[in-house]
This record gives sequence, structure tokens and C-alpha cells, in this order.
Amino acid sequence: MTTKSPVALVTGAAGGIGAAVCRALAGQGHRVVVHDFGKPEAGEALVAELPDTGYVDGDISDPEVAPKLVAAAVERWGRLDVVVNNAGIARQIPHRDLDAVPDEWWHRVLGVNLLGPWHLSRAAAPALRATRGAIVNVASVAGLTVSGSSIPYAVSKAGLIHLTKLLAVALAPEIRVNAIAPGYIDTPLTHDWTDLRDAVDERAPLGRLGAPEDAAAAVLSLLNSPYTTGAVLTVDGGLNLT
Repeated sequence: MTTKSPVALVTGAAGGIGAAVCRALAGQGHRVVVHDFGKPEAGEALVAELPDTGYVDGDISDPEVAPKLVAAAVERWGRLDVVVNNAGIARQIPHRDLDAVPDEWWHRVLGVNLLGPWHLSRAAAPALRATRGAIVNVASVAGLTVSGSSIPYAVSKAGLIHLTKLLAVALAPEIRVNAIAPGYIDTPLTHDWTDLRDAVDERAPLGRLGAPEDAAAAVLSLLNSPYTTGAVLTVDGGLNLT
């Protein structure tokens, strides 16, 4: 790869959708900064698998982490072309059980799922302007419909979708900002959510569970669409149609 090869930064990338995105980007010639929090062994294993990558650990909800992630790309490779805000947390809490949602869970979910992308997008903006780069946020169909693993999670993803649209205008024309909205994707985080898995198997028009590679393909589709910004691409096997 040359010094002109594009550079991508992917958060929450030690497994699941994030790792699939890293593999897909590397397959298209990107050098990748792999980020996650508290998963150095998995992160380093992915780095060992891919060419010319590096791992950075840090809590994305901490505003001081975002500049360090950007610096990891710029100081090593001299540029940054792509940011994929994939890091997110979730746990199942029935929507009707309002008392089961502790206040600290609200703060934690919003910190990781919404403020994390805000901090990183702001920190990365100067480097992305220089390359006329792009941001893709990994939201959720829970941000578009009355669904999701918990009310705080759904609200965080709805906020991320609106942030996507706001940033698409604020950072134009130099930086494109889009989002994907996955439905159920079979990852280590969601694998044991048996009721949801069964519902998707039964109702999704495409007749199968979503895989991390499906979400990664959608990310690449948006990155490879130079006249698209502010878009939200649903990746749910058609489940929203039923």
C-alpha cells in the first residue's frame, strides 16, 4: 500500500459488526485503526489478521479518547479518510417495565451510543475535510420504529440518526455523513436473544438472520456512493415491511 492508500477508523471493532467492517475496508485497500474498549486480545488478534492496521483501546464515551483515536491514524499514516462510529452497548429491558431502567444506564447508553459518535466526529472533522472523507454511523431500526432492546437504547439510536442528518449539513460539502440502521444482526452481543432471533427467522422476508457481513456491506455501499449524504440505509432483511 502507498501513502495515498485511504485510512479508516472503526470504533467497537474487536468483534461483531465492527470486525466485519474492518475486514471489508481492508479488502478494499484501507489501512485501519481498530478501536474497542477493554478487549485488547481480540483487537490485537484482528490487527494480526489484517495488513497495516493498529489497535487503540479506550472508552469512547470519554471525550478525551476521540482525539487520541484520530491522532493514531494521522500520526501513523498522515491522513484519515473514513470514520465508522460503530461502538455501542445494549441490554434487554422490557419497555413496559419503566422501573427496571436505572438512571446510570441512561447515562451510560447515551454516553457510548450518542455522545461517543459526536466526540469522534468533531475530533475527526479537520482530518476528514483534508481528504474529503466520510463518516458512517451504525444506528439501528430501533431508532426508526417502536422497538429495541430497551427504551434508552432506542432513544440513543434515534438521536444518532438525527445527528447523522445534522452533521451531513454541518460538514458539507467536504465530508459526507450517512448511517446504517441494522435490524437483528447475529453477534456475540445478541446471539442469546432467542425470542428476537425466532421472530426474525419467522417474519423477515429474506428468511434468515442478519450477519455482521451484511452490515459491513451496507457501510461499504454508503462509502462508495459519492453523491449520498444524510441517508439512513435500513439493513433488516425486509423485517420492517411485515
